[in-house]
Amino acid sequence: MISYFNDYANLCFEKFGDRVKYWITFNNPWAIAEEGYETGEHAPGLKLSGVGAYRAAHHIIKTHAKVWHSYSKTWRSKQQGMVGISLTCAWGEPVDLTSQKDIEAAERYVQFYLGWFANPIYSGDYPEVMKNYVGRKSAQQGLGTSRLPTFSVQEKSYIKGTSDFLGISHFTTRYITHKTYSARQGPSYHTDRDLAELVDPNWPDPGSKWLYSVPWGFRRLLNFIKTQYGNPLIYITENGVSEKLQCIQLCDEWRMDYLKGYINEMLKDPLTAYMEMVTEIVVPTVFTLCILITAILLMFLLRKHN
Repeated sequence: MISYFNDYANLCFEKFGDRVKYWITFNNPWAIAEEGYETGEHAPGLKLSGVGAYRAAHHIIKTHAKVWHSYSKTWRSKQQGMVGISLTCAWGEPVDLTSQKDIEAAERYVQFYLGWFANPIYSGDYPEVMKNYVGRKSAQQGLGTSRLPTFSVQEKSYIKGTSDFLGISHFTTRYITHKTYSARQGPSYHTDRDLAELVDPNWPDPGSKWLYSVPWGFRRLLNFIKTQYGNPLIYITENGVSEKLQCIQLCDEWRMDYLKGYINEMLKDPLTAYMEMVTEIVVPTVFTLCILITAILLMFLLRKHN
């Protein structure tokens, strides 16, 4: 399949490369793998829980690298184009910022989502947390090897650096808390992560059951990518919101609000974004400490008075 896809890509480069200068090898490979080979919601509709998605993703990553190298070897010098991949990811925010388990769970959420594909391309291998969790669950299920495939040393070197830009599709955010799933439940991509996803009922609900408007999560995802993958060139390949009301006339104020919120988060200067994040974390913490100190002082004064 890797060779077949590479032949197809080379045909595209040959026929359209004089005009097309930006190429995306795969759009949303997470959905191809998870919904095509884990849950079976999308084609080819296979329900190979805890195995199929990892295998499909493994071949997608190797195929992407093959196409990138083909373009560099044969077409880049004369066409002067760029080849990348487009990854979809929601942001994961810890439910409890004082809980190390929730902080680590939120990190796992993003690594199992975005890092699954981005880490091999930018660092040469799957995220360590992904290898550890899937490997441990596989061992607990009596398997001799991890359900997560491995790259050879040669493959790691071949895959690393195969992206001229990173396409990002982002729509929403989830609050994440740690939740342990027993290995006895059987293999599953979702239980491998040991986490639970939550939403804030106060988040604007544009209509789709999965899509909540949380603009600040977009900024945090972009900062994560910048830090994690060496500040790559990013193109936002998907962002938007579904229909909320059936209208005869134009009535999409909620869409305007959604897009304004997300675009503004992308455009913020680093200092403004940093101050907002500090304010969001520090102010509630200081307020809580003040209440505790006041309560202790009151107890001390009452005891002294008695």
